[in-house]
Amino acid sequence: MTEIADGHYKYQVPIDAYGNGGFRFEDMSHIGSLLCLPSGMHKWDITNISEIERVDFSPIFDRHNEIDVFLIGTGKDIAFIDETIRQKFRDHQIIVEPMSTGAAVRTYNVLMAEKRAVSAGFIAIERAELPDAGK
Repeated sequence: MTEIADGHYKYQVPIDAYGNGGFRFEDMSHIGSLLCLPSGMHKWDITNISEIERVDFSPIFDRHNEIDVFLIGTGKDIAFIDETIRQKFRDHQIIVEPMSTGAAVRTYNVLMAEKRAVSAGFIAIERAELPDAGK
């Protein structure tokens, strides 16, 4: 499996797998967090949701005409997104939805399959949680 060069793959594609600190898509792997935009798949320099207030959202806002929904995969658990960040997305007419990284990946893939104008930022997690087979 090859890794994406210089932290960028020029197409926006569905995610095949996540966990082990990264993501797989298009027979490639990416270690670290991932930003999925109409311009492609990019490395995202965030490792924890507590860093979200320092994130430069301009690559997302620069493409606001191409994005209806931006999903934020917040890590293993869902986390609160500050109202000032939510307002910035509203100002650009983009719906922002925080959820756990696993839920965000699944939602992203569904919306991509529906050809919706979706983008996402996924914080990498070490281990994907599997459903409990005993329930």
